[in-house]
Amino acid sequence: MYSSATSPTAPRTGIPQRPPSSVAVRRPGPKPAVPARPAGRIEAPAYLPRAGERLLRPRAPQYATPNGVGAAAAEGWGRVDTTALATPAVRAALAHITRICPAFSARQVLREDGAHILITGLIGRTAVVAKCLSPQAVQSERRAVLVERFRREVAIYRTFVRHRPPVRMPRLVAADHDRCVLVLERIPGRPAALERHPANAPTPGEVRAILGSIRSLNLWRPPVDVFHQPLDYQFEIGRYHSVGQLTDRDAGDLRQLLHGLSHTGWQLCHGDALLSNIMLAPSGPVVLDWEQAGWYLPGYDLAVLWSVLSGDTAARRQISQLAQVGGTVARDAFLVNLVLVLMRELRIYDVPGAGEEQRLMIRRLYDDAALARRAVRAAVGTR
Repeated sequence: MYSSATSPTAPRTGIPQRPPSSVAVRRPGPKPAVPARPAGRIEAPAYLPRAGERLLRPRAPQYATPNGVGAAAAEGWGRVDTTALATPAVRAALAHITRICPAFSARQVLREDGAHILITGLIGRTAVVAKCLSPQAVQSERRAVLVERFRREVAIYRTFVRHRPPVRMPRLVAADHDRCVLVLERIPGRPAALERHPANAPTPGEVRAILGSIRSLNLWRPPVDVFHQPLDYQFEIGRYHSVGQLTDRDAGDLRQLLHGLSHTGWQLCHGDALLSNIMLAPSGPVVLDWEQAGWYLPGYDLAVLWSVLSGDTAARRQISQLAQVGGTVARDAFLVNLVLVLMRELRIYDVPGAGEEQRLMIRRLYDDAALARRAVRAAVGTR
């Protein structure tokens, strides 16, 4: 006899019947949950999803280098690059790093050139990036300049330990002022651009986030004696005038605007706010490479961003609006900064032997410089 629970037709009796207690009743139910992956676990190689699949493993952290050199490939984060780590220059850098971080375990060489060596590694479970001066830099004619800049960056990171800026930045892990070694937290993310003048600008949302971070930094008011003034405006105008990049009228107009800005308060700026020095992390923009940070005329960082976003008209319009929020004085300071930044970019790129792509960029820089000169003349005429 079948019970009423399993038979399609229940027996005709007035007493309800129940299945025997020894027989298990199988009813459809939810499937057992799959155990979750432990938080913080990163396996190598990192998993790159196909179209339509979900990302199951976190991608490798990335770090934008000072000159915008690409970050380490995601699939290589989990293994040690023994070949690159065995070169004499890298071994000498590792010797300096382990003096201040004995637990440092090197993983990869992110960059090695005539100025710096960047090495990723681990200290315990903490991912870090170590930055050192290369042996070529120590032996070059520019040694004094490179050492002075590196030590300035070490000093700035140490200052940020006491006076935390209102922007996201790598945390200082260790530093050696004498041997020019800097060990920083490695933050997951990707560079906002890989080139100094990127062909493809970030998305409008990313541009807004970057401008918001830079604006927060510019409005920050740390103690005045903590930072210095990296740029001598009168000297820079005279230098570009002497080499013919500025005409007599250009130099006169800029000096006239500077005279009107003599009582203007200075602004804390990053000093090298290129997109290649800004990383887009899940938590928001992360600002890197602070060796040029200090007090500038208002709008210097905005001028740098305006100069490299030549292909993004909307972003340039937004930058110009931000530069004029403070009125006529802020506008004049931005224009002075913009002309000097564009003269610097032309001095860097307008060199013999430039390829076709670089010549196109040089032509755009000259067009931008002409536009900035006209804006300066118009500003002088309204004073």
